[in-house]
Amino acid sequence: MDVYKKMFKYVPESKVNGYISIIMSAISAFVLVYGYYLMFECLRELIVNSDFENAKVYAIRIVIYFTLSAILYLVSGLFSHMLAFRLETNLRKKGIDGLMDASFRFFDLNASGFIRKTIDDNAAKTHTAVAHMLPDNTQAALVPILSLILSFAVSVRVGIIILVLSISCALLLKGMMGNGEFMKLYQASLDKLSAETVEYIRGMQVVKIFGTKVESFKSLYTAIMDYSKYAYQYSLSCKKPYVLYQWIFLGIIAIVSIPSAFFLTGLEEPKFVAVEFIMVFLLSGVMMVSFMKIMWAGMNIFNAGYAVKTLEELYDKMKVDKLCYGQRNIFENFNIEFENVTFAYNENKVLENVSFSLDEKKSYALVGHSGSGKSTIAKLLSGFYKVDSGVIKIGGYPLESYTKEAVVEAISFIFQDSKLFKKSIYENVSLADKNATREEVLNAMKLAGCDEIINKFPNKENTIIGSKGVYLSGGEKQRIAIARAILKKSNIIIMDEASASIDSDNEYELQKAFKNLMKDKTVIMIAHRLTSIKSVDEILVLEDGKIVERGNSKQLLEKNGLYHKLFALYNSANDWRVANEKLL
Repeated sequence: MDVYKKMFKYVPESKVNGYISIIMSAISAFVLVYGYYLMFECLRELIVNSDFENAKVYAIRIVIYFTLSAILYLVSGLFSHMLAFRLETNLRKKGIDGLMDASFRFFDLNASGFIRKTIDDNAAKTHTAVAHMLPDNTQAALVPILSLILSFAVSVRVGIIILVLSISCALLLKGMMGNGEFMKLYQASLDKLSAETVEYIRGMQVVKIFGTKVESFKSLYTAIMDYSKYAYQYSLSCKKPYVLYQWIFLGIIAIVSIPSAFFLTGLEEPKFVAVEFIMVFLLSGVMMVSFMKIMWAGMNIFNAGYAVKTLEELYDKMKVDKLCYGQRNIFENFNIEFENVTFAYNENKVLENVSFSLDEKKSYALVGHSGSGKSTIAKLLSGFYKVDSGVIKIGGYPLESYTKEAVVEAISFIFQDSKLFKKSIYENVSLADKNATREEVLNAMKLAGCDEIINKFPNKENTIIGSKGVYLSGGEKQRIAIARAILKKSNIIIMDEASASIDSDNEYELQKAFKNLMKDKTVIMIAHRLTSIKSVDEILVLEDGKIVERGNSKQLLEKNGLYHKLFALYNSANDWRVANEKLL
């Protein structure tokens, strides 16, 4: 019931369907067992009393009650399925809502394949526990008890046989259902296998290109071997009790008939004994089905409980490290301050006691080796992560003191690989400001150099991008993303390798678009292409999570420090590339 209570809290609007399902299933159980009582009366009239007319009446009533029981069971299943589908949908919705609001650190620490399979698979596991097990659990609880009562109503001998049978099978049931701790290991290995399989399939292109084997994907290979081991061990743990259980029920005729044959002679009512035998065989079949339902119910309820627990743990992880927002809506200015900021991904410390300030309406560049903390600073400033210690201020106030809407409006982030939606070019740009006029949207596109792009297509700015539409180059997509940022009118612009993979044909237009975007804005650029940041007001050089140099390009080159080394490395790599192109 604890598991069902946990699941029902996610479907408050539909849990009445669950109660209706339980009631219908309970009535079905009573009607079913009453049908077997009528079966006993029919057999007694037919065999003992030889009253065929009464037996015929009982036979008709048996058909009616068994049919009514089946209909009630189907109605119960209808309501439980409606509840199950709503539960599965709500669990997935909660997962999607959590992902929409989760911190970026959550995505850094959890692979996308793991997240997707955890939500999809565990939401699906709750379906069986509700759709099928809700009516089955009710019958599994009631039918054995009612059948046992009926067996004693038939005769003490039948009652004792069914009671002994029930006790024997109940003892075997625990072994058939498996050990709880072992089931947790089995489920964990299955979840790991599912997640790793998704990641493997997503990397199938790499597999085909390089002709690698599954053994080279260590995580997937380990997941496969672990799952096969636990699945085999689980099967072995259930084998003996399940086989014995089958022997008892499938051999019930021999188990009861052979010993009883020695005591049949001299019985006063041999015809009634025949009725007792038939009822033993009928009720043993009912008990077998009921105990199987109990076994499946136990397994499915365990799976459902594990699924809900796993989902709730994932939902809780989504909430960890989220930036808490305040009530301020207005920025007095857009000066940026980092005061003793420390941040780490798990045990990997990226920034440690970093302090610096950036004046508004100036352009800055962050440079350094990979892993030095450049992108982390940009993401912390955008509110993507929560700092471990220290404070980040904009306009003299901590980032957490502003509303989420204010921070989103104040900061525009342009990534290396900007994403566009399967909508028109116009709609992709207008997303930045739903209240913008058509003239404002078109002007933003013009400032970003998109005129050249839209003039290539008959439908101009109404051209659909993506599936069943046109496909754009990396530089063209970047210009549309810049148009979006221009329309948004944010005062702080962050560009993370925004021009890293742009071809030379697009670079000139892209630089003009950047110039229009950066006008009168506080700009932070992250770039490996050092020639593109020579004109910024200041360059901050990072090494091992600390700022080791600061100044404009000329000043830093004269210092002959880390920036000078990076610049020399960049030039030598560029010369090497040009030389090799000439050789080709």
